[in-house]
Amino acid sequence: MDELDQQLIARLRQNARIPVADLARALKVSRGTIGNRLAKLEREGVIVGYTLRLRPDAAPEEIRAWTSIAVEGNQQAVVRALLGEPGVAALHDTNGRWDLLAELRVANLAELSLVLDRIRRIKGISATESSLHLRSYRA
Repeated sequence: MDELDQQLIARLRQNARIPVADLARALKVSRGTIGNRLAKLEREGVIVGYTLRLRPDAAPEEIRAWTSIAVEGNQQAVVRALLGEPGVAALHDTNGRWDLLAELRVANLAELSLVLDRIRRIKGISATESSLHLRSYRA
C-alpha cells in the first residue's frame, strides 16, 4: 500500500459512505483512480467490507482493546500504516516507554487476534503490549 491507499482508507474509516467523487476531490485524483484503488484494495483483501460506527454504549458486544506500540525508525510510516488498519479506531502519540497507543475495536476475539497479528508485522514496530477493555467507571 502506498500513501494514497492509506489516505483513502483513513477517509473511508471516517465515513465509509463517502461518495467516490468526494474522495477523488479530497485526495486530488480522478474518480477512476479512486475506483481502481478501491477495487484493488478489495481484491487484495485489504478492505474486507464496509461497516458503520455506533456510539460506544450502543455496541455492548464489541471488543475494545488498547495496544501500546514501540517504534524503531520512521514513526510517520508506522502511523500511516496503522491509520490504514481497519481494527484501529483511534491512534495516539504518547511519551514514556511506548511511542503510540492504538485503540482497537473488533467484533470478536478471532478478529482481535488477526488485527494484532497485522499490527505486529508492520515494519518499524519493535514491540507491542495489549490490554482488553473490561469495564468503564464514571466519576
